[in-house]
Amino acid sequence: MRMRKKKHAEERLSRCEKYLYTPSGEPLTSPASVFGKTDAPVYLEIGAGKGGFAVGMVKKSPGACYFALERVTDCVVLAAERAVSLGAAENLRFIIDTADNLTRIFAPGTVDKIFLNFSDPWSKKGYAKRRLTHKRYLAVYASLLKDGGTLRFKTDNVGLFDFTLSELSEIGIEPHILTRDLHASEWSADNVVTEYEAAFSAEGIKINMLEIRKPAGFALEIPPELSRDRITYNAKKES
Repeated sequence: MRMRKKKHAEERLSRCEKYLYTPSGEPLTSPASVFGKTDAPVYLEIGAGKGGFAVGMVKKSPGACYFALERVTDCVVLAAERAVSLGAAENLRFIIDTADNLTRIFAPGTVDKIFLNFSDPWSKKGYAKRRLTHKRYLAVYASLLKDGGTLRFKTDNVGLFDFTLSELSEIGIEPHILTRDLHASEWSADNVVTEYEAAFSAEGIKINMLEIRKPAGFALEIPPELSRDRITYNAKKES
């Protein structure tokens, strides 16, 4: 469902400006420096929605530097306001952008944990490459993660979960955590619940979750359309 346009969104967002990170120039080689830190774990959420998970994670891990990526500006307005009102914004920065630009925002090997929560399943035929767990995006995540870094994925959509497992198998990665009923599993106590997750669970829908860890030295070729050199790639396509 498309979010209704928020009143005075630009004005409201400007009041939370200090909690936004706007990429410029070269990718961040030390993301923690955005928070005035030099040696702190860096967490990245892709598709932050209204910010419930981001706020919960910041409160749970106050020593981490947390980036929440969201393409919909109105969502970021709500998320940033929530973070500020709950006193959870100091270690949190929102980025208004898409996963397609991640290699322009973060340098390789600079992220400790990546979170994907209830991503769009893009169920229509021919849309597989748009799924955020397609192997072309997995190549990007692998490049951003430090050796030993983790990616955790949650979804209510069984088809997307099975697709993700297939994509991971193709690139030679096996989850070290996997459950098809998160809230009844041993990992439920450590789980931060998202807005979607709470709604789905209230309806009795089971939540699928997996976590993978990047092996030392693991790398995949990043597709040209997702690489930092996309301008050159687009120029070649147009010529």
